[in-house]
Amino acid sequence: MDTVRTRFAPSPTGFMHIGNLRTALYGYLFAKKHGGKFILRIEDTDQERTIDDAVRVIYRTLQLAGLQHDEGPDTGGDCGPYVQSARKSIYLRYAKELIDRRHAYCCFCSRERLDSLTDESGNRRYDKHCLHLSQEETMEKLAAGVPFAVRQKVPETGYTTFTDLVYGDITVENRELHDNVLIKSDGFPTYNFANVVDDHLMRISHVFRGMEYLSSTPNYNLLYHAFGWEIPQYVHLPHIMRDKHHKLSKRDGDANFEDFLNKGFLPAAILNYVALLGWNPKNDTEKFTIEELIEHFDINGISKSSAVFDEVKLRWLNSLYVKEMSQEAFHAAAKPCYKTIDTPVDEVLLSRLLQTRIGVLSDIPGMTAFIDAFEGYNLSLFDSKDAKSSLQLAQTVLPAVIEEAEKITVWENDEIFDVMERTSVQTGVKKKSLLWIVRIAVTGQLSTPGGASEMCVLLGKAESLRRLKYSLEQVNINFQI
Repeated sequence: MDTVRTRFAPSPTGFMHIGNLRTALYGYLFAKKHGGKFILRIEDTDQERTIDDAVRVIYRTLQLAGLQHDEGPDTGGDCGPYVQSARKSIYLRYAKELIDRRHAYCCFCSRERLDSLTDESGNRRYDKHCLHLSQEETMEKLAAGVPFAVRQKVPETGYTTFTDLVYGDITVENRELHDNVLIKSDGFPTYNFANVVDDHLMRISHVFRGMEYLSSTPNYNLLYHAFGWEIPQYVHLPHIMRDKHHKLSKRDGDANFEDFLNKGFLPAAILNYVALLGWNPKNDTEKFTIEELIEHFDINGISKSSAVFDEVKLRWLNSLYVKEMSQEAFHAAAKPCYKTIDTPVDEVLLSRLLQTRIGVLSDIPGMTAFIDAFEGYNLSLFDSKDAKSSLQLAQTVLPAVIEEAEKITVWENDEIFDVMERTSVQTGVKKKSLLWIVRIAVTGQLSTPGGASEMCVLLGKAESLRRLKYSLEQVNINFQI
């Protein structure tokens, strides 16, 4: 295989797991770096677990991530069909060939019998019962219409050795391997068979997949040898962990690409971070465009050790992408978050204020809640050791600020800030303390998308004065109690 051809072969059984996205990304990067092809194949042979709309999710995820496949169900190619359920006759043909070559056999065992089988360690293991049926017994059962599966005939002696480009040379005793089912009794292939047939027929040169398939690879290689086919290069990827002891899992939440999109992360930032989960670019760079990832990606940089998913780091990386967006692009991305704001505000100004202060788009509702909800905030917010302000100081500052603010004819940031500076001098209150008090007085919250004067501009003169007077009233009431 001189031409590099990689494939991404997801099952349509749910949303796009972060681990699946990384598999797709690495296969895509490797193919593009070497001028090869990236193929999408839908592995839907597990009909019981197939979920409606899951294929559409796969297409949407790859599109949002910018991983355009060269061949696939929706793009075509000369190796189709690219959906396994449409390739059923192909698998049956090759299964029959294996039986004829005596590398596979028909298994007529019932589910009840199979469930009763265990090895000396208590693990379920098939005992090769049907392998020892005579040809006459097999033909009789077939003629009688007894349901059957097709099993791989694994040698009971010898070794199987293969090389993985991440984990190196691996040798397994054949007696440790199972006679895997290749074709189920419903006529559909198992993953263990279909992936081998498809990878060969689609001329896949490098197989990128999770390390959970490492133990199954000797079985796959025995199938390649049985057919006399060339074995592709293997690249097994380490687990992605939620912490040191637990794999990232949907059951624990936030394991899927769309989970993070819904939390306000940008697709490019997610992809960038996923690339670093188990791959070291061998330099200090952490922020990459997709073109830079293609340029720098090297299998030698893939770690054998598991990677821990750190959402704090993803958030930091996402904030870099947010800050580098054009104002127009950020405003377009942020605008859907403004739908819950009932009070009319200058949304363009709001976007400008927010862009340098948020980590993810989902921060926006919390940072803008003060626009609609103001009254009833906790007066203890005026107390700040850093700004050396206090509730008592607010009682002195607010009347002076209100008096001067009412005189402003052009309600703009510079004019408002000048008033606050003058008021600071007049009252003898340090500017930092005064700005803290005014910001709390007009927003009622600690975290805001801008300073005191910017918040006043956003709210407008009338609303800012109303809030300043309301806050002064609440402060005075506090001292009267």
